[in-house]
Amino acid sequence: MLWPGDAAAYIAAAPSPLTRPVRMPETTTPPPIVLASQSPRRAELIARLGLEFDVQPADIDESYRDGETPPEHAERLSREKAEKVAGTHPHALVVGSDTIVVIDGDVLGKPKDRAQAVEMLMRLSGRDHEVCTGVAVAMDGRVESGLERVRVRFRTLDRRACDEYVATGEPMDKAGAYGIQGFGSAIVESIEGDYFAVMGLPVVRMLGLIERFGWRYGFGRLERG
Repeated sequence: MLWPGDAAAYIAAAPSPLTRPVRMPETTTPPPIVLASQSPRRAELIARLGLEFDVQPADIDESYRDGETPPEHAERLSREKAEKVAGTHPHALVVGSDTIVVIDGDVLGKPKDRAQAVEMLMRLSGRDHEVCTGVAVAMDGRVESGLERVRVRFRTLDRRACDEYVATGEPMDKAGAYGIQGFGSAIVESIEGDYFAVMGLPVVRMLGLIERFGWRYGFGRLERG
């Protein structure tokens, strides 16, 4: 027991200021954002939020794994894209995303030529299909991800309309051979779900993932949540 007058013993028993845990103040400067995609649509959506970002496409193997479903595939690829770029930008918020179009259980990727694009559009004509878009955010060795599934219905198209749309060139770099935000808006009859997921980046879900890292969207900027 230490007595009030035993100052030397009290000082010896007290923890040194050098050994006390020091809580460093959290920075209010948001981390940089890196988009792990070369998609101009995804870049456009982030730019619309008023956020500054860099672009570094991720080069990964996009082959299917045995037993993998289309939704699982989209989310896994979004994670792998984010993780790949985060390897060189560990302290940035790295956003990865992947979009696939599914009908009758078949995945429609980007058409290899105009003839295939027309056939894809004819198959989608007058029917519902599903768009699965995965999104992931990686930072400091951690990754968070999610998935949006959207039902899209095309109006009935004849081959002439499909040929004319393909002639614009718009379908050639897009899964399912169409872009909902461009000329393709004239062939989409309805959607059930996130419009921006069909464009290629589910914005609200992405911002929700960023919040898991302690940053919230303040309309034009990121701030501490």
